[in-house]
Amino acid sequence: MVPELETLRLLLKPLRLEDATQTQSLFGQWEVVKDLAAYVPWPYPPDGSHTYYRDVAIPAMERGEQWHWTLRLKTEPDRIVGQIGLQLGATNRGFWMDPAYQGRGLMSEAVEVVTDYWFGPLGQPVLRTMKAVGNVASSRISRKTGMRLVRIEEQDLVSGPLSAEIWEVTAEEWLDWRKRTS
Repeated sequence: MVPELETLRLLLKPLRLEDATQTQSLFGQWEVVKDLAAYVPWPYPPDGSHTYYRDVAIPAMERGEQWHWTLRLKTEPDRIVGQIGLQLGATNRGFWMDPAYQGRGLMSEAVEVVTDYWFGPLGQPVLRTMKAVGNVASSRISRKTGMRLVRIEEQDLVSGPLSAEIWEVTAEEWLDWRKRTS
């Protein structure tokens, strides 16, 4: 069971199949998907969100392998402005946000509460994430939230094979960072 989470300005609601329609209109934008892993199809198919939710994300959530949330402003709880997810495996966190809502610190809020969940209730020892080298805003979020760059490697992204940064933070480092920033 994926719990609802919240921040000062956001509601993080567990992903539901009914969310696919709203997500479809946002996620099919090149600016949103270009730096994501190449398993995201491009051009994005007309039923891409519905198919992904139904066949991949929701079953993985039910198995306890992934945790996905839609991001909604508390002032507009019916409008999806982005998504964030956690998963077991080599990379553990991914996110995207509607370009109209970027640059407001919203994703940093979501990252903090989701990372607390990863190290708290899920009890994981380390969190890793991958960023396209050119995705400066995403790298800034990792740096700002206590992560450290551990390596650069080639990855297949939606926009093609590119260099990608691998960022990581351990549970101990996260707890230390939270104490310093509280």
